[in-house]
Amino acid sequence: MKRIYNFSAGPSMLPPSVVARIQADLPSWRSTGISVMEMSHRGAVFGEIAEKTRADFRALINAPDHYHILFLAGGARAQFAAIPLNLTATKNKVTYFNTGAWSKAAIAEAERYVSVEIVASSEASSFTTLPPPDQWRIDPDAAYVHYTANETIDGVEFQDTPDVGAIPLVSDMSSNILSRSIELERFGLIYAGAQKNLGIAGLGVVIVRDDLLGRARAETPAVLNYTSQAQQGSMVNTPPVFAWYVLGLVLEWVKEQGGVVEIEKRNIAKARKLYDAIDASALYSNPVEKSVRSRMNVPFRLPEALQERFLTEAQAAGLVNLEGHRSVGGLRASIYNAMPEEGVDALIAFMQDFEKRRG
Repeated sequence: MKRIYNFSAGPSMLPPSVVARIQADLPSWRSTGISVMEMSHRGAVFGEIAEKTRADFRALINAPDHYHILFLAGGARAQFAAIPLNLTATKNKVTYFNTGAWSKAAIAEAERYVSVEIVASSEASSFTTLPPPDQWRIDPDAAYVHYTANETIDGVEFQDTPDVGAIPLVSDMSSNILSRSIELERFGLIYAGAQKNLGIAGLGVVIVRDDLLGRARAETPAVLNYTSQAQQGSMVNTPPVFAWYVLGLVLEWVKEQGGVVEIEKRNIAKARKLYDAIDASALYSNPVEKSVRSRMNVPFRLPEALQERFLTEAQAAGLVNLEGHRSVGGLRASIYNAMPEEGVDALIAFMQDFEKRRG
């Protein structure tokens, strides 16, 4: 079968070794006679999978004991509501960076429950930049400061963790978690959907510091309550067990690659290659300010009259899901952890050949 490179923004490609492991395990996990999809989430067998996954995650991000790691249904979008519900029992004011489409979605959801102030916005630049620190307006009385670490649609990424002082810092890392090293102690809470760098859709990971538990509003549903989920091992309700299991396999793969440090080196090399090829071209362009370009999601443009031909020929060459998000159009290559360097090389070779023939 011809090798396909999947540049989808999510659900995204998995490492081939993980897919092979899923295939082998599917009929009977470790000779138990049943698939993980059929297991009781409260049984001893799945309990082993669950705890190993949590331990591996803790090790990969160097999480101290005073952080809880929760595996919850609903992906990251559920957390857009869960975060303000969980952290504002005593303060009704929160602050958000507005740096792209997913920031806007998180803000809109939070506004259903609390008063939202904008720290800074890059909307005037059509989200092609990030607002510099001298433009930030951080209210010291806010319950938390929220930012989206990597904007999947717009291709903008914070290269450093914002300094917000003593206010709890909350970050949506759905599209760049485990792609680069972080100082976890600088965060009060990190959350991510699994379907980009962690596995398959349906699961959300929440990493929350102890002191932020117990701050939930009275109306917070039990399944979204971080304190309840922490106390019950993320099993207030039946969790998405298969997605949890796949996450565990992906974490094992990350460890085999040398951990986050080695993964980050690869991601830097992949992104540099692709951006260099775009910048050297007379046909393609990238709209994002160079200092804040995403390592994970690379939007690019070419004349609209050539776009459909480009996508058709790319698919025939085994390069799939290069369409830009429907809200912005254009093209986009998502090069998450599982995308090998040879996939990026194949895309660059195709782009250069297409430019020679069609440019």
